Amino acid sequence: MDVRQLRTLLAVRKYGTFAKAAEKVALTPAAVGQQIVSLEQSFDVTLFDRTTRPPTITAQGLQVVEMANKIIRIVDETNASLKGTLIAGTLMIGSVRSSALNLLPSAMVELRENFPQLKTNLRVSLSSKLVSDVASGELDAALVAEHIMLPDSLRWSPFLREPLWLIAPVDFKLTDFRTMLRTMPFVRFRSGVPLSSLIDTEVSRLGISTLDVAEVDTISAILTCVKRGLGISIVPHVAFAEIDAENLQKVPFGEPQLTRQIGIIERIDCHRSLIVKELHQSLAKHSGEYGVFREG
Repeated sequence: MDVRQLRTLLAVRKYGTFAKAAEKVALTPAAVGQQIVSLEQSFDVTLFDRTTRPPTITAQGLQVVEMANKIIRIVDETNASLKGTLIAGTLMIGSVRSSALNLLPSAMVELRENFPQLKTNLRVSLSSKLVSDVASGELDAALVAEHIMLPDSLRWSPFLREPLWLIAPVDFKLTDFRTMLRTMPFVRFRSGVPLSSLIDTEVSRLGISTLDVAEVDTISAILTCVKRGLGISIVPHVAFAEIDAENLQKVPFGEPQLTRQIGIIERIDCHRSLIVKELHQSLAKHSGEYGVFREG
């Protein structure tokens, strides 16, 4: 087994076929096949089921892919460190599909300006997948909300702590949030993310029965529904950076007003910890008055 074989394995996994992987690693399909066979012999396992077309990766193959990601990242980062160019290569970043995602492009551009040799690669996915990918080494860091179970090998650092607001169309009469939730049509945020649970828990704690008229699963969809007069809803402050948030009224939600946090997860032993900290500080800066900066 050598690093070249592991890179070939990851190429097959990424591009789906031996032929496509061969183009990316500058080998013939036959040479790719030979390298995979050599890996299988080294580990004494079958990495791909060749009875299907294209071959499908096996459970043992997935384990080897996870290991290969870790080994290659360590090798690459060690080489960069020895050459004095650790702030180089590619920073692999993940993010949940959240309104906080609007903050990330600006932070990535700032990193690129400060570290011209550093490339960034963004992957948007679900929290559970992002946690798994950071833990396995496929990602250097990821943006996720609080209230999520993390393995001991990861740490979570908030960069945004923002209030939640009840929003209403411009022609609705504003009163206190309790009265509005009890008497006005309500657009419910229904999604498998911590923000949704945070809102529902507070509404339930206050003993309020809402007059639901719709259930939607994105903040942008909520803004559209409210702006067009369908009803009221509840959103985090960062949502007001959206174009659809113009000309909306808002009142504080919760007693006291609720806040939610977004942060960065990374491995405790991450070799990219310095650049991840730079990303965190940039995100906190772009979060404005609600930014949370890391100490030390």
